[in-house]
Amino acid sequence: MKLFNFLKEKNNNFSQSGQDQFAFNISGSNGIYLEIGAHDPIINSNTFNLEVQCNWRGISVEYDTSFKKSWENCKQRKNDVIWDNAFNIDYSLLIKQKKLPNKLNYLSCDIEPAENTFKILKKIINSNLEFDYISFEHDKYNIGNKYETLSTEFLENNNYKIAIKDVYSRNKKYKIYETWFVHNKINFKGLNYSNWKKEFYKDDKFSL
Repeated sequence: MKLFNFLKEKNNNFSQSGQDQFAFNISGSNGIYLEIGAHDPIINSNTFNLEVQCNWRGISVEYDTSFKKSWENCKQRKNDVIWDNAFNIDYSLLIKQKKLPNKLNYLSCDIEPAENTFKILKKIINSNLEFDYISFEHDKYNIGNKYETLSTEFLENNNYKIAIKDVYSRNKKYKIYETWFVHNKINFKGLNYSNWKKEFYKDDKFSL
C-alpha cells in the first residue's frame, strides 16, 4: 500500500503508455470518453489527465468495487463511474440518459481477460456509438495475437483503421499489449508505437 501511494504521488503521466496523450493529440480539450475498465482513478488511468487537465467529460465503468474507495477519495475527479458488470449495460441508452452524443472522442477498452475485452468492444460498436479513437488491450505478449487479429478485423469492417500498433507498457518493449485505432474520418497515418513515442511522448510525460 505504501508503494501504491508513493506511485500516486510521483506519477505525473498516469496512463500506462500515453493513451491520454494520443487522445488529446487527436481530439484536443473538452472531449468525451467512455472508459471500460476504470480500475484506479490515478495509477495507470487513461482518463485522469483528460478529465483533470483537459476538461473532458466522460463515463467510466468498473466491476471491481475494491477501487471504489480510491475513486471516492480522489477529489480531482468528478465524472461518472458506474460500478457494474460492463456486459449489463445498454450503452446506447446510457449515452442518451447522460445526454451525450453518439459520436464520442475516446473509447478505452480494458477488462480481463482479452476475450471479454473483445466481446465488450463488439457490444459497444454494435450499439451505434462512434469514436475518434479506441485503445484496445489484446495482451499479445501474454496470449499471442488472437485478439489483436480479431479486433483489427472487426474494427476495420466497422470504419476504423490502425493508428498505433505494437503498443508496449512503459519501456518494456517485450510487453506488447495494445493496438490503437482511429475512425477512418480521422486524418492520421499509422505509426509503430516506438516511433510515435519518440515524437509525441518523450520521457513518458503527458503534455498539453
